[in-house]
Amino acid sequence: MTAVPHGAEIRLGVESGEDLTGEQFKFVKKNSSGKLVKIAAATDKPFGVLQDNDVVSGRIGEVVILGPTYLSANGQISEDDLVGPSADGQADPKVPGTDTTEYVAGRALEAATAASQQIIAVVNCITPHRAA
Repeated sequence: MTAVPHGAEIRLGVESGEDLTGEQFKFVKKNSSGKLVKIAAATDKPFGVLQDNDVVSGRIGEVVILGPTYLSANGQISEDDLVGPSADGQADPKVPGTDTTEYVAGRALEAATAASQQIIAVVNCITPHRAA
């Protein structure tokens, strides 16, 4: 695995609205109060990729919203696949014209062969778009 170059990404610190322990390198979203919460459906709009592993409710979580980051794969991903959140926040491939209600939020720079495998991807959660 190649290392993620630090300083090439945009990170934000955002208050968590729930316990995000164990959600490191998964997509997260914001709730109606502007706080970080887990992705609950593959159709949720991602806000970014959580970088911390032990964020509890009320604490600040660091999120990559643009640039290179590690991502936890939901299963098989090919290098260069467009990716977005699965129902549990892990990355899965998005196929334009097929996954029309789901968001594309990045591109895999490495392949994954199994769930929970960490890969490197470049994400753009500033302007995610549906895979229409």
